[in-house]
Amino acid sequence: MNDAASLLKTYASDCGIFITPQQEEQFRVYASLLTEWNEKINLTAVVDPEGIAAKHFLDSILILKYYDIPQGEKMIDVGTGAGFPGVPLKIMRPDLQLTLLDGLNKRLVFLAELTKKLGLEAEIVHARAEEAARQKQFRTAFGFATARAVAAMPVLCEYCLPFLRMGGVFAAMKGPDAEEEGKSAERAIALLGCKTEKTVKYTLPAGDGRTLFLIRRNALLAATYPRHGSKISKKPL
Repeated sequence: MNDAASLLKTYASDCGIFITPQQEEQFRVYASLLTEWNEKINLTAVVDPEGIAAKHFLDSILILKYYDIPQGEKMIDVGTGAGFPGVPLKIMRPDLQLTLLDGLNKRLVFLAELTKKLGLEAEIVHARAEEAARQKQFRTAFGFATARAVAAMPVLCEYCLPFLRMGGVFAAMKGPDAEEEGKSAERAIALLGCKTEKTVKYTLPAGDGRTLFLIRRNALLAATYPRHGSKISKKPL
């Protein structure tokens, strides 16, 4: 079978990641629901089985190859969209305490249906990142944060790093030529009490390049951050 779940199993195996039959079936349900809902609301431009398997599922779970997320860790996926990388990581690691955050409610309706069908527990939060990070229950409350966003790194860091507790790690998923972006974010990362620990470059099966930044909190977060959304985008740190 050349469905997304079967392709993923092959791709993952080539990367040294083992997917159980149960996980394979969960990814099959995920792919089916994603394509079905995508006809009603715009969730993704990638709808072919190869694209879903490589660019969504594999790209999400490859984080596990480069960072050993502690058992039972509290994780937040910021601007989660159609659930990437948070839901694939939860499929692979059911022990994670997952929070899915997005500012668009109709995406969250999809995610509620998805997690129910997959039998996964997740907290689904409708809020803008900079507003959620000001709330006591989310601010510096997570040991692991992720984002697969188009925002430039200095902007992305101010949205995401305020969620990290001391010692927590942010996995920023970017495109192939992001090293310079990483350097441009060094000041922002330092101001937000963090430090880049590791930068990894890898290639997906069809040849798409990716860059993964792993950024760790090593100092307290100043009360100033995050700023208002308009300031973050107009005057990046």
